[in-house]
Amino acid sequence: MRILNVCLTALAASAITFSSFAAGSDSTKPPTKTQTTKVCKKGQVWNKKRKKCVNPQSGMLSDDEVYTAARELAYDGQFDNALKVLAVAANPNDPRILNYKGFANRKAGRVAEGMSYYQAALKIDPDYILVRSYMGQAFISSGDVTSAKNQLAEIEKRGGSDTWAYASLAKAISGEATEY
Repeated sequence: MRILNVCLTALAASAITFSSFAAGSDSTKPPTKTQTTKVCKKGQVWNKKRKKCVNPQSGMLSDDEVYTAARELAYDGQFDNALKVLAVAANPNDPRILNYKGFANRKAGRVAEGMSYYQAALKIDPDYILVRSYMGQAFISSGDVTSAKNQLAEIEKRGGSDTWAYASLAKAISGEATEY
């Protein structure tokens, strides 16, 4: 009986994790600062092997490393540097890469350009709720609250009502300032 309970608990935990991933969730916490934002300048990233800052180049970083470094730079307010890093992704159509291209452009004031990346990400993965949240926030910044509410409804429809993406967009719609 005890083994069955352990197995059921593990199965439930993995189902929750999978459903969060399937809904296109993203970490709700800002990334931990690394040498990329502590030491490196002008869009460089920290190379662990060389133990120094380097200019990102195609093939140098995996797309996971590109995403992680760009996300860190974007959260640090280095939007154009984040875009430099995202430009070297092997798969420029990875929805995470497109999402952060949208995010960095939107936060840099290029809302229309950011929207084009959000739309491209949603064509590939319509269940990526973080894109929907960021897109909704872009709509709000453009004065289109109705479209933002539509994105909030889409997040809920896709099982994301208990996520940071939903809560953040709901706050923005109600006029509260959100971190991102």
